[in-house]
Amino acid sequence: MSDRSRRRLSRGDRRRNEKLGLLREIVTRETAVLAFDLAADKQVCALTDPDSRVLARRTVRVKAWQLSEAVAWGLARAAEAGFESVVVGCEPTGHRWRVLDQLAAEAGVRLVCVQPLLVARAREAEDFTRNKNDDVDATIIARLVTELRCYLPERADPSWARLRHLGARRARLVTAAGAARQQVRDLLECAWPAVLGAASKPLVSASWLAAVAVATDWVDASGDLGVLARRGFDAFAAAVRAELGPTRWYSAIVRAVFAAATDPAHAAVGVAGQRAGALERVRFALDDLAHARAELARVEARMIGVLDTLGLTELVETIPGLSAVGAAAILAETGDPTRFASARSLVKHAGLCPRDNASGTYQGKTGISGRGRPELRLAAWRAVFTALQHNPVLAARHRHLTGRADNPLTDTQARVAVAASLLRQLHAVVVTRTGWNSTIAAGLDRDERGTAAAA
Repeated sequence: MSDRSRRRLSRGDRRRNEKLGLLREIVTRETAVLAFDLAADKQVCALTDPDSRVLARRTVRVKAWQLSEAVAWGLARAAEAGFESVVVGCEPTGHRWRVLDQLAAEAGVRLVCVQPLLVARAREAEDFTRNKNDDVDATIIARLVTELRCYLPERADPSWARLRHLGARRARLVTAAGAARQQVRDLLECAWPAVLGAASKPLVSASWLAAVAVATDWVDASGDLGVLARRGFDAFAAAVRAELGPTRWYSAIVRAVFAAATDPAHAAVGVAGQRAGALERVRFALDDLAHARAELARVEARMIGVLDTLGLTELVETIPGLSAVGAAAILAETGDPTRFASARSLVKHAGLCPRDNASGTYQGKTGISGRGRPELRLAAWRAVFTALQHNPVLAARHRHLTGRADNPLTDTQARVAVAASLLRQLHAVVVTRTGWNSTIAAGLDRDERGTAAAA
């Protein structure tokens, strides 16, 4: 091996050195570290020198918004000890670190964050116990900052911050809609299973949902499905049309729902003792589902509006199989992709990067790291299902990964790898402000790698 090869640094080495250099510009030998252990009403701070020696401690029983005086105290004590300034450190606890970040910026100092996992591990290494103490935690945070085992938190502009909040709201609504849908299915399988066969996709069909809503309204708390037969199909159909409004209705589905209630062979199937209460709950769950879907549409429209403000809607829609809503859901979790050093860093942030398991000649089974943001991983996973149907590059990659002779992946494993590829493509499109190109995405044109990252 040549001396040049020995001296060559890997891409990871170079990026790690760049990161450490940036942190060293902030955490210098001339600055003290003011570390906070944040809580709701009690804040513990420790001032240390660059060698982690404690210079001063203080505990204040205030809200996070009232910490400006504590920051000023830290600056004054640091000046008395001969330091030019301080760097503020804390764990990213709830919203409080954002409050402290703003207060630190107003005081003219920089804030860095330490991952809670590192604090927990360092606490165990400190005294080989799992004891938790606010004073000790503040000291540990300060020590980790001096060791540069910290990071610079994102200071998002208002548009990106708004997109993140909307994305969090959308994630909750998707979960709520799924829970309501599953509750309807479970209850009907117990009390009125025949109605689930009235449509091929019952919980998706608007006509089926409207017909079941009318039926449960009429039955109410009695549990008597015979009320539909007594009132007749014409009245039932008119009520379903009124429930649907301008939405087109499918009479075959409505008739099938009516038959499930009026046909003795179908109506008799189900747990009779549970029917009254179960159908009552079905009506409540249908209301929950309708509300979640309406709110979801409203939130998604606002998310697309934020993409319009950022000038990204047309760009992300150039990626086949990725809708504006799907891209917005991903970008809500990533924040501004330009803050990542590379597309690889974004994939790591999602926890979709490979996790090696090797030592010497041993090579164990590998998987994904699973670290990072789980909601980002979920958003990318959901986007893959549509992308595989419409994106030729990703579909070809999936076929290759599952069909190769050497170490073929399962369908699920291949979809995870494709999700990482989708994130890399989205990063390239957004960062370079260049529309999706199938040649570049497939890695066929090596000369254009400077323009956009390949899959």
